[in-house]
Amino acid sequence: MGRSGPANVACLGAGAWGRNIVRNLSELGALGWVCETDPRAAAQVAETYPGVDVVSSVDEILANEAVEAVAIATPAATHGDLVRRALDAGKDVFVEKPLCLSVAEGRELVRFAEERERILMVGHLLWYHPAVLRLKEIVDSGELGRIQYVYSNRLNLGRIRREENILWSFAPHDVSVILGLLGEEPNSVEARGGAYVSEDVADVTVSVLSFPSGVKAHIFVSWLHPFKEQKLVVVGDQKMAVFDDTDPDHKLRLYPYSIEWTNRFPIPRREEAEPVEIKDGEPLRAEFEHFLECVATRATPRTDGHEALRVLSVLAACQEHLEAAGPKRVPTAAGVALEPDYFVHQTAVVDDGAEVGAKTKIWHFSHVLSDTRIGTGCSLGQNVMAGPNVTIGDRVKIQNNVSVYSGVTLEDDVFVGPSAVFTNVYNPRSAVPRMHEIRTTLVRRGASLGANSTIVCGVTIGQYAFIGAGAVVLRDVPDHALIVGNPGRRVGWMCHCGERIKFDEADGQGACGTCAQAYEKSGTMVTALEPTNSSEIAS
Repeated sequence: MGRSGPANVACLGAGAWGRNIVRNLSELGALGWVCETDPRAAAQVAETYPGVDVVSSVDEILANEAVEAVAIATPAATHGDLVRRALDAGKDVFVEKPLCLSVAEGRELVRFAEERERILMVGHLLWYHPAVLRLKEIVDSGELGRIQYVYSNRLNLGRIRREENILWSFAPHDVSVILGLLGEEPNSVEARGGAYVSEDVADVTVSVLSFPSGVKAHIFVSWLHPFKEQKLVVVGDQKMAVFDDTDPDHKLRLYPYSIEWTNRFPIPRREEAEPVEIKDGEPLRAEFEHFLECVATRATPRTDGHEALRVLSVLAACQEHLEAAGPKRVPTAAGVALEPDYFVHQTAVVDDGAEVGAKTKIWHFSHVLSDTRIGTGCSLGQNVMAGPNVTIGDRVKIQNNVSVYSGVTLEDDVFVGPSAVFTNVYNPRSAVPRMHEIRTTLVRRGASLGANSTIVCGVTIGQYAFIGAGAVVLRDVPDHALIVGNPGRRVGWMCHCGERIKFDEADGQGACGTCAQAYEKSGTMVTALEPTNSSEIAS
C-alpha cells in the first residue's frame, strides 16, 4: 500500500510517556486522534493540540475507518489485548515495549499481524538512538576485537509502578540492545531481585545472560537509586565502548587498553578515552519517522514483532528464574555448611565451586567438577562426570556412564541416554595439547540423546530433537528432528511428548497421534502451532 504524506494515527494513552508520543506525532503531522480516559490528561491534550479529536473510548477509535494506524502507550498489562483488537480492526500498530507479558501471546500477535498483512512495530527506543546505531557499527567492524562481556545499568529514583515490575519496565531496552549487538540469543539466564515498596513487585533486579559464544552480560535495573544512570559497557579484547545516555557532551566513548605481563603478573595499560562523534536527533522522533515510513511503504520495521519476541523470551526466562530462585545455603559462622537441599550418594564427589540445584540427585561414583552449574530436579546416574565449566539446566536426566565435558551446555528437560558420548576437541591427539581449541556444544530444551549416540563438538541440537541410539551427529540438528545412523541423517520429526509426527506433505500440516499437538513444517523447520508447556507433559 503505497501512499504519500504521513498516516492518520491515533494515540492510545497520553500519560507520562504517551504525551511524548503525542508531541512527536503532532510535529510530524500524523496525529489525528488521542484516546485518554483520565479527564485532566485529556483536557491538557485538547488544550495543547486543538485540531486533534480527544475521545475516551478505544472502540470509537478502532471503529473509525479514517484511522490508519494506532500508537499504544498504555500500561504493559493492556498491550496484548489492545494490539490484537487494533490488528483485528485492520490498523497498523506501534506499541510501546514490551509487546505483551507472555511469550505465547506474543507469538500469536506476530502471527496475527502477518496473516492480516499489518505493520507491527514495538518501541525499543534505543535502536533509534544515534549513539547505539554507531555502537553497532563499531562492534560489527571488529574495532573492539572479540566481544567478551557486556553490562548495563539503568537506574533512577523514578516513578514506581504497581502494574509491572522493574524488570519489565526498564530491562527491555537493554535486553534488546545486547541481543542486537551480539547477534545471538542467550542459552541460559539467571535473575535476582527484591520488592521493597510494593509487595510482589520487584523494584531492583540483576539479570545475567550467558551466550553460546561464551559472552556474558549483566543488566542491573532499579527505580530505588539516588541518582539517574543509564550506561552500557561493551568489553572487547582490544577496546571497550561506553554508551552513557546521561552524558550531555559525549554519549559514546572508546577506551583503548592492553594487558602486559611483567614477572608473570598481568598489568593493565590504560589510555585516554576517545569520544565518538554521533549525529544529533531525538530518538523518539526518529522512531516515529521510521514507523510512518513503514506504514507508507509496507517495509518491515527495524524493531518488528520477531525482534520483540526475542526480547520477550529473555524477559520471561528472567522472570521465571526471579520467581523460582530462592536463597542459597551458606556456611554457618562456625564454618560448618548447612544441610544441602539436593542428594549426593556417599560414593559421589561434588567439587568446591560447583552449584547444584534443589531436588537434584547425583548417584554412585559420579563426579561434578568445579565451576559447573546443575539446575533443579536433575538426575545424574551412576558414573557420570560433568565439568569443569559445564551448564546443565533444570530437570535434566543423564543416565549411566556419560561424561559431559567443558564447553557442553544442556538446556532444561534434556535426556541423555546411557553411554552417550560428547566431545569438545574436534581432532584430538594425545601428544598435541588442544584444550585451547575447545568447540562448544549446545543441546536445546527437551532434546533426547539415545544410548551410545555420539555428539561431535561444535554442533547445536535443536529443541525436542530426538537422536537415535548409536547415531553419530556431525552437524547442527533442527528442532524436532529425528536423527539416526552414522553419519546421522534426518528420517522424521518428533513431538514434544516423544512420539513421531505425521505430516501431510501437501500443506505441511501435521499432528502427533498421541497428544494431538499440531505442527507446521516449512522446509527444514518444524514449529508447534500452539506452544506446549514441557512441565505439563512431564506431569
